[in-house]
Amino acid sequence: MKPFRIALPAVISAALLAASALPAAAEKLSVADISAYLNALKSARTGFVQINADGSQSTGTVYIKRPGRARFEYDPPVDALVMAGGQQVAIFDPKSNSGPTQYPLKRTPLNLILARRIDLSTERMVVGHGEEEGMTTITAQDPKNPEYGTIRLFFSPEPVTLRQWIITDGAGDQTKVVLGDLDRDVVFGSALFSIPGEIQKRFGD
Repeated sequence: MKPFRIALPAVISAALLAASALPAAAEKLSVADISAYLNALKSARTGFVQINADGSQSTGTVYIKRPGRARFEYDPPVDALVMAGGQQVAIFDPKSNSGPTQYPLKRTPLNLILARRIDLSTERMVVGHGEEEGMTTITAQDPKNPEYGTIRLFFSPEPVTLRQWIITDGAGDQTKVVLGDLDRDVVFGSALFSIPGEIQKRFGD
């Protein structure tokens, strides 16, 4: 199972309609402004809608704690879990009894927004900077490993807010995640992002 493509992450509902209704004449945000916003985003929680490459959709709740941690809890009937922590990504399939699928976080473009310090002015990191439906879009890649794919981020202005992203993997498949309103600066316990702890809870010794 590939990351962020479960039954997919990642809220085509009211959140998507709200994002598409933003004014089209908004001034494009600068790369510096977006870098500053992302660096100030230490923790957040929100609902999401995920649209996968095959058109399937799922919903859930995402928890973000920078640097390096995220948790995507999917609603039934998907009922899966994707976690980032300890420089790893783990995908828990409720139908599996053999433990999660794991791979290095640095191999996914999501690592770019979970980094300790985000500097989108880094040479060859930003490969697209435009506007769409009143939002500023930034397309970024790992400049040292462009084969890992890209992440396209959508920001609304006044105040600057992350609204959605599209991850394009190395094979060209896209996963879109539309976010609800961000509940920022939430205090999360470390156990929420502990992959070993989740393995122990689900599978025991």
